[in-house]
Amino acid sequence: MKATIDWTGNTSFRATSGSGHSVQLDGPPDHGGENLGPRPMEMLLMGLGGCSSFDVMSILKKSRQDVTACHTELEAERADAVPAVFTRIHLHFVVTGRNLRENQVKRAVSLSAEKYCSASIMLEKAGVEITHSYEIRTTE
Repeated sequence: MKATIDWTGNTSFRATSGSGHSVQLDGPPDHGGENLGPRPMEMLLMGLGGCSSFDVMSILKKSRQDVTACHTELEAERADAVPAVFTRIHLHFVVTGRNLRENQVKRAVSLSAEKYCSASIMLEKAGVEITHSYEIRTTE
């Protein structure tokens, strides 16, 4: 896996993935940023959410659950001192669908956390406390 980062002025950078997708990163205004994109640590948090959500949906599809939506909310706490690393992250999955079985949703979240989500497992090994919760919403 590869990526490139190119400075685009002030505290702004264009990040390009090895697969050719780009995203604009920027620092906060109090550090010279212009709010042109997410902060790098926000991207790290979004990457974790994407990785885990991908796993949960993949597992639910394989278990033939009729999911119509999956929304994941992440909240993170960071250290007060530099480096301001993540100390805690909580992921809350809101899974919507028809006739969803709670044991399947619980299993999908657990498997992602404990076995499949590389980002989550890597951050935990670095000392970040990661917790998960879920709720199920029914559609007719």
